[in-house]
Amino acid sequence: MSGGLVTAIRTLTILPVPGRDAERFSASLYWFPLVGLLVGALQALPAMAGAAAGWLELAALLALASGGILTRGLHADGLADLADGFFGGRDREASLRIMKDPNVGSFGALALIVVTLFKWVCLLELVRHGAFGMIAAGVMLARMSQVLLAERLPYARAEGGTATAFVEGAGISHLVVALLSALILLMPLVHFDPFKAGFLMAGAVGSASAVGLLSWRKIRGVTGDVLGACSESTEVVVWIIAVLICKYPLSGQL
Repeated sequence: MSGGLVTAIRTLTILPVPGRDAERFSASLYWFPLVGLLVGALQALPAMAGAAAGWLELAALLALASGGILTRGLHADGLADLADGFFGGRDREASLRIMKDPNVGSFGALALIVVTLFKWVCLLELVRHGAFGMIAAGVMLARMSQVLLAERLPYARAEGGTATAFVEGAGISHLVVALLSALILLMPLVHFDPFKAGFLMAGAVGSASAVGLLSWRKIRGVTGDVLGACSESTEVVVWIIAVLICKYPLSGQL
């Protein structure tokens, strides 16, 4: 198994895999969309089981819970840290200091509650419409969004951190491969509908760009927490767009 793929799986999931990590951790960025698809499929499967049992609320909850378990809450932790730092810090130094604090503050708690509720509502609607491919699509595109930020922005901490090797080693080839592979993986999930794929891709890129712009203004770069928060926000945005697509089919007046 490729060292980059091994590193991507070990970084993004709790799944045990054989093999050695990549010599350059940034090599794993090529594989982020594929690993995202794997996680998304493992979230969609229990949702399908719950739907088959006729309990849609449970199906949505199973998809939500399995995502947190598979990723050990890594991205949710990043979201909480970003909310605390960006909205609780008065300047760049204060924001970075707060983000490094393992404790969750009021802004972080509110962010987790709001995002979790948004996710559950979206998942319930997607389950109701039988759009299990859309569930996997949101998770996959969320991992692609991390590559976008890692390549576009510098690492914010001069002393480095857990995501330094990923960000500083990211290049345009990682971004191009991630974008193209994400689009290829997305097509069968939307039944090869180019309009649906375009809307979902645009939502993912737009969400990542918004987080990146906010992060640049607040701390002049990214950290591992920012990448995790970007993943969480992109999931929500893509799932909201997916719900709208299900409710208002593109063949009609969207």
